[in-house]
Amino acid sequence: MGLELYLDLLSQPCRAVYIFAKRNGIPFELRPVELRKGQHLSDAFAQVNPLKKVPALRDGDFTLTESVAILLYLNRKYKVPDHWYPQDLQACARVDEYLAWQHTTLRRNCLRALWHKVMFPVFLGEPVSPEMLAATLAELDATLQLLEDKFLQNKAFLTGPHISLADLIAITELMHPVGAGCQVFEGRPKLAAWRQRVEAAVGKDLFQEAHEVILKAKDSPPADPIIKQKLMPRVLAMIQ
Repeated sequence: MGLELYLDLLSQPCRAVYIFAKRNGIPFELRPVELRKGQHLSDAFAQVNPLKKVPALRDGDFTLTESVAILLYLNRKYKVPDHWYPQDLQACARVDEYLAWQHTTLRRNCLRALWHKVMFPVFLGEPVSPEMLAATLAELDATLQLLEDKFLQNKAFLTGPHISLADLIAITELMHPVGAGCQVFEGRPKLAAWRQRVEAAVGKDLFQEAHEVILKAKDSPPADPIIKQKLMPRVLAMIQ
């Protein structure tokens, strides 16, 4: 059995893995895991990832979880261009710096924006107070400013003149609030121009394909009550 990737493109880390594999011509078998149907909570999927999260990778007898670990594994196993994760010590350190920063900042705030604006009220049928939504969006805005000031600055990409894993992970995160209807690039010309460069670097058709699901998140049908009961504790823990 060759490389298998367990993904749901509703998930921002899954989109990063999907785009990276497709863009670099890495052959894989897609194993869809539908989060909104609770398929990641099944006993069958727990055999792949006991943490019951996507993405997950299976390469023969080897399994791997966590999106950054998966991206680095693919980068090291396959002959991909150096710019994704440079061999140069300091250039690589800049990518590592972003990867270490984003987990509790941009990822958290983009995730909260999607769930507070769309997924709680539309998918789970749970109201979100205007005050909570406003606080969530304000926190996202502050994080976007940090992204610009600390990482993007006046560079073409987040860590230098070429696209890297940092850019791929960042753009897939930012498409979460975009899918919720947030105008995250409005009034931010540097960030908007960066988005266009990232899209061009990965290919506009692939970018659109990877984000088709999230851009239709507002059309999610209501969750099955049994699935909702299973999902709620995990969702609440995830977006804290």
